Amino acid sequence: MHTFELVLVLLAGAVLVVGIFRSLNLPPVLGYLMVGAAVGPHAMNLMPDTGGARYLAEFGVVFLMFTIGLEFSLPRLYSMKRIVFGLGAMQVLGCVLVVTLVGGLAGLSWGASFALGGTLAMSSTAILSKLLSDRLELDSKHGRETIGVLLFQDLAVVPLLILIPALSKPADEMLTTLGLATVKAVVMLGLVLFLGQKLMRRWFFQVARQRSAEFFMLNVLFITLGLAWLTEIAGLSMALGAFLAGMLISETEYRYHVEEDIKPFRDVLLGLFFVTVGMFLDVGQIILSLPAVLAMLAALLLGKFLLVGAASRLMGSPQGTAARTGLWLCAGGEFGFVLLSQIDAASLLPPALSQVVVAALVLSMLMAPLVVQYSEKLVLRLVPSEWMTRSLQLTNIATQSMFVDKHAILCGFGRNGQYLGRMLEQEGITYIALDLDPERVREAAAAGETVVFGDAAKRETLIAAGINRASVVVVTYADTDAALRAMSQIRACRPDVPVVVRTADEVDLDKLRQAGAAEVVPEAVESSLMLASHALALLGVPMPRILKRIREVRAERYHLLRGLYRGGEHLHEEALEERQQARLHSVVMAAGAHAIGYSLEELRLRETGVEVSAVRRQRIRVVDPTPETRLELDDVLVLLGTPTQLASAETRLFKGL
Repeated sequence: MHTFELVLVLLAGAVLVVGIFRSLNLPPVLGYLMVGAAVGPHAMNLMPDTGGARYLAEFGVVFLMFTIGLEFSLPRLYSMKRIVFGLGAMQVLGCVLVVTLVGGLAGLSWGASFALGGTLAMSSTAILSKLLSDRLELDSKHGRETIGVLLFQDLAVVPLLILIPALSKPADEMLTTLGLATVKAVVMLGLVLFLGQKLMRRWFFQVARQRSAEFFMLNVLFITLGLAWLTEIAGLSMALGAFLAGMLISETEYRYHVEEDIKPFRDVLLGLFFVTVGMFLDVGQIILSLPAVLAMLAALLLGKFLLVGAASRLMGSPQGTAARTGLWLCAGGEFGFVLLSQIDAASLLPPALSQVVVAALVLSMLMAPLVVQYSEKLVLRLVPSEWMTRSLQLTNIATQSMFVDKHAILCGFGRNGQYLGRMLEQEGITYIALDLDPERVREAAAAGETVVFGDAAKRETLIAAGINRASVVVVTYADTDAALRAMSQIRACRPDVPVVVRTADEVDLDKLRQAGAAEVVPEAVESSLMLASHALALLGVPMPRILKRIREVRAERYHLLRGLYRGGEHLHEEALEERQQARLHSVVMAAGAHAIGYSLEELRLRETGVEVSAVRRQRIRVVDPTPETRLELDDVLVLLGTPTQLASAETRLFKGL
């Protein structure tokens, strides 16, 4: 097969498989591995000569290490130093030590065991950081520990990339090679830290002055690949040079611009790297070695869970937090494949064992989302004291809600939740806010806010917050999936309570409404309305006309806001036709009203031109009542229509005319 045809086959396979994996919310790295296994010499054998492809794939690792260097921040490391250099170092070094000892007992050389320990110590930054973000657990105790350990793992890859090639050398040469490599790395790191940053900031300032995206991108590529080439000439890895290049730019003001520009190169080339790793997967051999693969998988998951949990406990974390951190970090990661490629190049592991390790890493990454999903149930089973902790949390929530009634429950107390809480307080409305950021909860509670630590996506938390007595629930999460999870539990606990949900734009509006939201507020719509109103006012458009336009747009978007409750006074600037526009009006079914006992269909209110917007019965608002809804004593009808139409409807409701 010609090179061009081979590239087309690889692209077609990658598009198909990665698309399927993304639709299933599985990491795309597994899709790349499957494509590589399919076209490799052990399957269709479409790419028997992999030398050129592997060299090109190394650039994927180069750009990956460059982005890690970009994220390397000394202030951030200092703020998390206890977790990163305490818990993170204990996890990586402990894993390397345990695997080295076990490997030595199993007959492996200490160099091979050491390299294997570094490979198995890695966890997936891409998978876990996304899961933490989606589950709103970045600020939880186990979330911070997980991020800190992942950060140390990223840093540990750099020395491991230096150590692994030296481990294949004879013992008398190894120390010399390692010493020389260490000296070279320290010298280059010193040059970067003390001389490179000032030079880089000045150089990029000059480049940015040219206002050319093409010129800017060329400089980023030149610096990244140039430093990678220099470290390779110096006898070190290209990845180390790329990491140093990222560090150079990380302290400049161009960091985020560079990160966005380099991302497409990194993702595509890194995908090619994983394809080349997958090409060495021998599926037949793995099936024959299935017991060994399952044993390796079990040892990986259980061993890392125990190791991370023990390290977290030594750092002073509660048993529940330690167990959660262990479950989150027990699977393998993409850097394991990076290190494994170095191990294969140095011929440190037997090919059969290498196949078993790759298969175990792939299976563990597939299982990582499932382990995280069931982590809470596993923690409750493994840690008896967690029931007491959970009970204390629920008791704290119940204490706050015990003496309140007809209150609002705010799911999330970020910026939107805090603004909403202040407005409710000004109106004398009691609210209880649930949030998963312990620091935010502590500060808000100290300030006198009724905020408690709790997950709105858990049934027992909502019950403790008094959802059975609440008048409204407001979900302020920016993430739609998190909002949907909370709404499913809200509907399970209390189907009739009105729920208002925030969303970033209108893309998920229908999805949230179908989930049971009484109203969905898109931030993009509200910001555009405010921008338009200020712009029109500055252009000289009369304020009544601006308000009319805003009301029209909101009437289309928000069902509950169609029309306004009018008082006795009107804006004197409004024209007569504006005063005759549709508005909301409440009608109470008092004793003696003709409509009591009749259904809305029998009353034929639509003949008067009004629309029944909602019905409130015993303080419960029923939005979109059906034609079969029968009116009862003390029901409140919210009607939408012009004053003339509303007068006709009232006559029919009270007198039957």
